[in-house]
Amino acid sequence: MKIIKIIITLLITLNFSYAQQSKPVPDLANVEYGEHTRNVLDVWFADTDKTTPMVIYIHGGGFKAGSKEKIRANELSELLEAGISVASINYRLLSNAPLPAAHIDAKQALQFIRSKATEWKIDKERIGLFGGSAGAQICMWLAFSNDMANADSATHIERESTRVSCIAPIIGQTTMSSKFWTALAEKHLKDKNGINYITKIFGDTAKRDRNRMATYGAKTLKEADKIADDLSALSLISGDDPPVFMSYFMAPDAKVPKNLRRVRGWLIHHVDFGIALKEKMDALHIEADLKYPGSKTKYNSLVDFFTDKLIE
Repeated sequence: MKIIKIIITLLITLNFSYAQQSKPVPDLANVEYGEHTRNVLDVWFADTDKTTPMVIYIHGGGFKAGSKEKIRANELSELLEAGISVASINYRLLSNAPLPAAHIDAKQALQFIRSKATEWKIDKERIGLFGGSAGAQICMWLAFSNDMANADSATHIERESTRVSCIAPIIGQTTMSSKFWTALAEKHLKDKNGINYITKIFGDTAKRDRNRMATYGAKTLKEADKIADDLSALSLISGDDPPVFMSYFMAPDAKVPKNLRRVRGWLIHHVDFGIALKEKMDALHIEADLKYPGSKTKYNSLVDFFTDKLIE
């Protein structure tokens, strides 16, 4: 009998734990913000009785995969508890269209959400962005671009601002520059343990060039590099841009993984990307908090950051 009671207690505990980790059901699901099948978003309202700030989650996946469902349950719940409404968006992948299609979709989603401010009781002057990897890269492009509102558009959505209050990119690529990526790879991967990891993982130069042009739908490398530069935070940033809380999961002196299959992800999410952006933001006197193992930061989490920046 005692054993049965113990088993029942364990089952109750497990069920409670699962409930705690499950995501809240969206108040609005699969809301269409554009014409493509992936132009949909989910919305959770922190409070339906009063106007709240909002943060928008943009998923990662190397522009090849991922979905709005990837938003973390704990961060979503904590943001809602803090009084911040949340939206999570899908966007076109590379299988649908080359870059910057994903970025254009995210811009449209942001403007669409702003157009719903009155109906959804969202304060359009208090909007933040967060996301991981490719999603982080899109967040930074939106945050550091000049306002892309089209005041002359016949469509009211396109007249909405694209400027935001703050962003929290996670393991984001602060530049898409081939020069930066090449230098990063040579610094960390070239001839490690007698192996040229760059060729082994990313292919020879011809293959890398073909992939780069395909990613941007470009006919030449020069054209691809121009598009990449136009999407890069390090190229776009100026003194009037919003504060940033960046997170990376490795220290600057982290060693290259021994497992070859992990090296690619390790490099494209390297903390050197964050260090380069923080140096530039510090020079421009823009608040930039960089969190990685062993670092000292003003904020413990992106929820703390958003709460400080968006809750009046």
